Amino acid sequence: MSEEKISFFARFRRYFLAGVLVTSPIFITVYVTWIIITFIDTQVADLLPDSLDFTKQLPHQIPGLGLIISVVVITFIGALTPGFIGRTLLKTGEKFLDKMPVVRSIYAAIKQIMETVMSTNSESFREVVLVEYPRKGIWVIGFVTGETKGEVQSLNKEILINVFIPTTPNPTSGFLLFLPKKDLVYMKMKVEDAVKMVISGGIVTPKMKKLS
Repeated sequence: MSEEKISFFARFRRYFLAGVLVTSPIFITVYVTWIIITFIDTQVADLLPDSLDFTKQLPHQIPGLGLIISVVVITFIGALTPGFIGRTLLKTGEKFLDKMPVVRSIYAAIKQIMETVMSTNSESFREVVLVEYPRKGIWVIGFVTGETKGEVQSLNKEILINVFIPTTPNPTSGFLLFLPKKDLVYMKMKVEDAVKMVISGGIVTPKMKKLS
């Protein structure tokens, strides 16, 4: 094989890999977004009774219409909740759920998590730390979810911090550690950048911020 052919295939391979690198994130993002929108559209259409499902009267299905309806409904509920009627309906619903043994535990846990995460004063998942885990000399990225309280803290003399250690490539699973504050190395890295690093398995490494 001549050097020209080798050079041609080398350039072709380089250009092809460059194209894959550029187009893959775009296509994957569009594909995942389309799956989510289609799923929401399907679920919303199934929830609507035939008398209220105006989407069936449209000549063509409009992608994302279910998502728009969901956003409008959720926003309407959020606006209604602070009022007297909204509070009354919410309390009635919570009393009903409280009488269901398994459901009430799930609801209470999810409600507490959402209130903590959505709170403007919450420090959950706002700080990135380095932790020596599972042994000395091995470092992992963790997210501070708050100060340890209750019985766990009362049994320890040192100030403990709740740290969530995510797994790769799925950061939604992981381990909860109660660690002494002095053993944590606080980083200036943004949470979003840390998540990208975890998901990519270290392939995507954010640029280090300059020390002020």
